[in-house]
Amino acid sequence: MLSISWAWVRRWVHQAGSTRMGLDAWAVMAWVLAGLVLLPLLVVVRLALNPDPEVLAHLWRTRLPEMLGNTLVLMAGVGTGTFLLGTGLAWLVTAHRFPGREFFDWALILPMAVPSYVLAYSFMVLFDYAGPVQQVLRAWFGPQVGLPSIRSGAGAVLVMTLTLYPYVYLLARAAFHEHASATFDLARTLGANRIRAFWQVVLPMARPSLVAGLSLVLMETLTEVGTVRFFNFPTLSDGIFRVWHGFMQRDAAVHLAVLLLAFALVALLVERRLRGRARYVQETHSQWGIAREPLTGYRGLLATAFSAAVLFAGFLLPVAQLVVWSWKQLAGSGVALWGPVYARYVRNTWMLAGLAAVFAVLSAVVLAYGVRLRATRWMRLAARMATLGYAVPGAVIGVGVLLTLSAADHALNTWTRAWWGTTAGLLFTGSLLGLTYAYVVRFMAVAYSSVEASLEKISSSMDAAARILGASPGRVLWRVHLPLMRVGLLTAALLVFVDVMKELPITLLLRPFGYETLALWVWQDVSESLWENAALPALTIVVAGLVPVVVLLRSSTHRRSRS
Repeated sequence: MLSISWAWVRRWVHQAGSTRMGLDAWAVMAWVLAGLVLLPLLVVVRLALNPDPEVLAHLWRTRLPEMLGNTLVLMAGVGTGTFLLGTGLAWLVTAHRFPGREFFDWALILPMAVPSYVLAYSFMVLFDYAGPVQQVLRAWFGPQVGLPSIRSGAGAVLVMTLTLYPYVYLLARAAFHEHASATFDLARTLGANRIRAFWQVVLPMARPSLVAGLSLVLMETLTEVGTVRFFNFPTLSDGIFRVWHGFMQRDAAVHLAVLLLAFALVALLVERRLRGRARYVQETHSQWGIAREPLTGYRGLLATAFSAAVLFAGFLLPVAQLVVWSWKQLAGSGVALWGPVYARYVRNTWMLAGLAAVFAVLSAVVLAYGVRLRATRWMRLAARMATLGYAVPGAVIGVGVLLTLSAADHALNTWTRAWWGTTAGLLFTGSLLGLTYAYVVRFMAVAYSSVEASLEKISSSMDAAARILGASPGRVLWRVHLPLMRVGLLTAALLVFVDVMKELPITLLLRPFGYETLALWVWQDVSESLWENAALPALTIVVAGLVPVVVLLRSSTHRRSRS
């Protein structure tokens, strides 16, 4: 009996020791991933600490003031536009009844599927001086009648507002829907009308959600390249590509990347400052939310017309135009001509997006599971640092990864020359591996949020039961957690896949020579004014962009059905 007990104790100690080593291994892997994500950003930050005065002076004498001013104008304009449009539409569909409200409640999210540069090129063709809209206006009202030039800062603000307002709309709608009617009704009983109660009660309570939505909008605004290039409105993000590709001035491009990173950090600090330490808690909860006011007569028609106009301009009009152009191309040139070209671009795009999705999800699983095993402050810090890439403009990540990979290639060639008298060449720079690395840095947060949410739904008692039976942390993950997380893992992979398909700045900077994707197809053809040629790849990107929209709609419907 004693011998049996001693054998059991020895086995338990051995398993405990191996478990402890397993926990340490997961912690090490999590910190390694965080370090790999932070490395390109630290490279850019290090350059910021040692600026070149001559390069800065040259930039300031040339186009830097214009790019700085345009960046500020774009952020202010798009931020204001998305706040007003997203918040207004969210309050309209949440607190009112009008014809078509049930349809617009979910349909107003659809413009999120259209990348800004796709909508920009569609608007540029339709509303430019030589476009069909202005031609019709001149035919009806005379040659002196026309619209303001769409290729301007105002045009860029309009286009980006139409594609980015769903970020604010989604979060504001959720906040308004979850708002307890008791607080709103109390304000009404104290004499406040609905408008005053909205401004003084509902809007302040929704501030965290609104600030979060605006922060996402500003980050997307900072990283935008296609729209500002098509509309000839140079910003810091576009300036990086103009300087790097157009003038081959690497140092100047790096300094612009540093300035762009500073803009992103300031935006993050402002977002944290606006949130503050205040807490916004509903003491009571109503299942029905705020009572909807019926809009009848001309007010109901105006509400329907306004919602329809936004949906038409942001989604229906560009998609219809892309479908018409794509049909003309396929009918005119034939599938035999376009088929092989289209298949090659789709294959390249899917390969990149698939690689990035796989590596991002695997990395997210390691991070999330490491935090689950050791929920310490240091592990949470590692996870937070590993997801910082989504808050950094893609152009900055592209520059940081390019400099990091160049240094790695240089060190490898120095080592191989010293040992074998030959060089290995550029193994990392300009390769699919380097491009995938940049995508993972950029979109790790997208995968991590979905993986973490799925992992949190699994009871910790299942971990304890598996560990008592002698399973190591890795075996518990493989046999217990991953099967239960398959829906969350698939969602994370799809979200990253679609984001990579739409990504333009990183692809422009790091793609291998001669490697083309659908986004680059749109970029090149629009730059050469081949409008119809760009329709088929643009339409493919839009259709793929509907995937995360459907995911958001399903999750939103699920949450609301449970409330």
